[in-house]
Amino acid sequence: MRLGVLDIGSNTVHLLLVDAYPGARPVAFASHKRPLSLVAYLDDNGAINEAGQRELLDFVLEANEFAVKHGAVDMLAFCTSAIRESANGVSVLERVATETGVHLTELTGEQEAGMTYYAVRRWFGWQANNILELDIGGGSFEMAVGTDEFPRIARSVPLGAGRLTRDWLPEDPPSISDIKALRSHVRETLAEPTAQMLASGKPDLVAATSKTFRSLARVTGAAPSGEGPYVKRVLRREDLKLWMNRLAAMTHAQRAELPGVSALRAPQLLAGAIVAHEAMTAMKVKSLKICPWALREGLILRRFDHLLLDSPAPYGDTVGVGHVELLKQQRREPGVSPSAATPSDVGRRDAHQLTASDGSPA
Repeated sequence: MRLGVLDIGSNTVHLLLVDAYPGARPVAFASHKRPLSLVAYLDDNGAINEAGQRELLDFVLEANEFAVKHGAVDMLAFCTSAIRESANGVSVLERVATETGVHLTELTGEQEAGMTYYAVRRWFGWQANNILELDIGGGSFEMAVGTDEFPRIARSVPLGAGRLTRDWLPEDPPSISDIKALRSHVRETLAEPTAQMLASGKPDLVAATSKTFRSLARVTGAAPSGEGPYVKRVLRREDLKLWMNRLAAMTHAQRAELPGVSALRAPQLLAGAIVAHEAMTAMKVKSLKICPWALREGLILRRFDHLLLDSPAPYGDTVGVGHVELLKQQRREPGVSPSAATPSDVGRRDAHQLTASDGSPA
């Protein structure tokens, strides 16, 4: 089955097409995206204006046509803080559904944090143990921590890089007084949620997702994106502090000349650096690892899990080496009782147990 994944973010709108089957990697074979900062289209009342809505509608129609053209039979469409926190978000979603036929699912901040953590857990695996995950979007900042597949604590605060730039750093370059005011605001906003994260225990791994963190890591010396997702990338707090001060003195145009920084995101890079540095300081994080998987991949993986558990034989005869060997043994040993559990039986029992422990319908 070919699946379309439509992501309406705060800075870009992005359609991914993936071949969905149980056990597949969340890797797209085609994509269609456009820069669209919905935060820039907010009016004085915090509502997305007509121009912003028109841009959104045009892209959703484009994306739908692209998906149909390439054989997608299902669409996973969602939106995050840009619409969630706008004053007219409900009416915008209704208009999108009416004029395009695409129904966007509005994720809560906690859901956004939870599914991003889920992707990070899948990327780093169980050996990572206690994971603290951080994600700076255009409209909000998500944090999650836990030792299981889903987080124990998931939080979202309105500290997105785009939103903060619009509300707190209107000048180019920003004034010293505005930067100080923003840092104070960020520190105050993070005090309670970061204290909750700290109370959950010291993490064994701190991971960061999002284009903002990737750009900051690249600016401070991490490998370029062209080297692929499997290259280790680290962001250190001491390097971030140095570059935060440098970014404060740069114009937007000068920031856009830095490696890994686009013209679209250059204006908000300083705000993102401030949020990242204040969060790392508050949670006593000296360095973090960049994870290439984030919210989109988390939602895709979750859909794949449901495909697996909804299949007639969830863990059929090709589930793995152990089951294959069991089949061979049964063929070699005629004396094995016919009543012995087959791999399919084991799979169905495992699927039931997984569903029960997950707590949600498969």
